[in-house]
Amino acid sequence: MALGTATPPYELRFDAGRSCLDLLATTHPAERLDGVERLCAWIAGAALVPPGTPLTHADASWPVAFRELRGYVGQLVRGPHAPDGLPYERALARVNETARAAPPAPRAVRGEDGTLVRELAGPPQCAALLAVLARDAVELLTDPVARAAVRECEGDDCPLVYLDTSRGRRRRWCSSEVCGNRERVARHRRRAALERA
Repeated sequence: MALGTATPPYELRFDAGRSCLDLLATTHPAERLDGVERLCAWIAGAALVPPGTPLTHADASWPVAFRELRGYVGQLVRGPHAPDGLPYERALARVNETARAAPPAPRAVRGEDGTLVRELAGPPQCAALLAVLARDAVELLTDPVARAAVRECEGDDCPLVYLDTSRGRRRRWCSSEVCGNRERVARHRRRAALERA
């Protein structure tokens, strides 16, 4: 990827520090959960299911449900005065309601080499996967230390949020490779323009 370019819309990101925050990152720079195939790739990439878990039973209602939860989580993370327009209390009720569903049940089975590996007891249902994300959001929002580490990216036109676990809590961008590089390139261009003037 060239310096200063945005992440392509097909490239999924999992660098926000929490799965519920990674879900929020699926809106930028374009909608990334616009179909069942992309959603299934995101579910696998976010490690909501063990590697190799088939999601062939996912249908067109799944992306809609994940985008809806994403809106509610975004409202809660950004606070009651966020510009999303969603009523905060409604978002809180919906996330709490979603978190009540049972998450996918794991089980240990012997792998090909005889070691124990994790798999799911059955095909994961949409409500169960949404519950994993909603529970992650509840844990994040109710943990004062984690909540205090939530930051908004300082990159131009970047709405992403992330969990700042850096030493000294000095992380400024959602991604040093994307927004950080863009800022460094812009700073270099400004300096070069001043030197030419």
